[in-house]
Amino acid sequence: MKDRVKYNSVTEADVRFLRELVMPDGKVFSRAEIHEDFSHDEMGALHHFPDVLVEAASGGQVAAVLKYADSRRIPVTPRGQGTGLVGAAVALHGGIMLSTVRMNRILELDEENLTLTVEPGVLLMEISKYVEDRDLFYPPDPGEKSASIGGNISTNAGGMRAVKYGVTRDYVRGLEVALASGEIIEVGGKVVKNSSGYSLKDLIVGSEGTLGFVTKAILKLLPLPKKVISLLVPFDDLATAIETVPVIIKSKYIPTAIEYMEKPVIMCAEQYLGKKFPDHSSDAYLLLTFDGNSREEVEAVYEKVAEVCLRAGARDVFISDTDERQVSIWSARGAFLEAIKASTTEMEECDVVVPRNSVAEFVKYTKEVERMVGARLSGFGHAGDGNLHVYVLRDELDQETYLKKLAEAFSLLYARAAELGGQVSGEHGIGFAKKEFLAESLGPVPVALMRSIKAVFDPNGILNPGKVC
Repeated sequence: MKDRVKYNSVTEADVRFLRELVMPDGKVFSRAEIHEDFSHDEMGALHHFPDVLVEAASGGQVAAVLKYADSRRIPVTPRGQGTGLVGAAVALHGGIMLSTVRMNRILELDEENLTLTVEPGVLLMEISKYVEDRDLFYPPDPGEKSASIGGNISTNAGGMRAVKYGVTRDYVRGLEVALASGEIIEVGGKVVKNSSGYSLKDLIVGSEGTLGFVTKAILKLLPLPKKVISLLVPFDDLATAIETVPVIIKSKYIPTAIEYMEKPVIMCAEQYLGKKFPDHSSDAYLLLTFDGNSREEVEAVYEKVAEVCLRAGARDVFISDTDERQVSIWSARGAFLEAIKASTTEMEECDVVVPRNSVAEFVKYTKEVERMVGARLSGFGHAGDGNLHVYVLRDELDQETYLKKLAEAFSLLYARAAELGGQVSGEHGIGFAKKEFLAESLGPVPVALMRSIKAVFDPNGILNPGKVC
């Protein structure tokens, strides 16, 4: 849907009507009452306030709000916890921001079908704790555990366990979705197999609230692995570390996670957390995790991978087989984004994904871009699935110079990713920030198809306008 759609402004009469729609358990905030946090997402570079913030308490209330907004041609921006990084939850055209914060109930655990039914405002950390306390497992593991499941579904979030287990789409069995018209549909369900026409469920997953509003989700669960062990593997340089990843994959002993990290990022995390990392002997590391139902099962796999790493040039292999060591390593890894953010004045992210055998080449290219552009780049990534996070840092650059260097760096990085057979986003979505790069990457025909799909679901263009395509 093109951004030239004309929208109506929110009036006092609209605010009063919305309050009536969500009474008694929902809540409505007028423009003067809306906190500044709701004008931006986690990256913070894009700021726009909604005219009214609606905290709906049920799927029925969401549907009623959408039906009213559609009749009045008022734009609606879905909002979870605001942890996104591409401006997808920013109200570019003002209008209504529709929050899921009050839709935060775990509705059903079905242990016979291994599913969990939840509302969209339930936090990822709450889901993980709830199912793990019952010896069950929800594998998707994005770095931001305070994100809502609705946001994860909207962006098809990935995370560190994607190497072995896949991404959010692989664990969404069914959805309840409120359409722009106010109709509520159910797509998918508890069935394991489904070949009944087009997969509308998979179309909704990753659509960033531009096609419909997720009001309920049925999630697939697995039995909880009984043992988890990590390996911290130091290398002399990043190139050697990254080049080891396809060798590990080729060995057929697939870890749960394969992360890469450099010493400068580790030092940032140490300073940010006030805690020491277990090793400082090298400039680059791979962090590998393995899980299974017994220590013997896990050891049999990690010992083979350790041999692969040593033959490929690793300086050593440190086994993290206690809770204390696991926390020490993974707390540092979990803090990388915030640590890098704290080390500079402003930053923007290139969340690129390339084929796994091209990871080493792309990472090397980031060093060239840093030199060509003349701005500091920092990064880390999920080397096992080719999803790399590269941050262009402002530091002491003035705003005009930074924006120029940022545009140059992004153009180079995304162009190189395309040459390598990659895409512009591995797990954070498109939102507003990557629309231009998505169009360049896909070309006119796929973008036209996406806009046509959007027009069918949302003829008046009220759902999260200005995002994705």
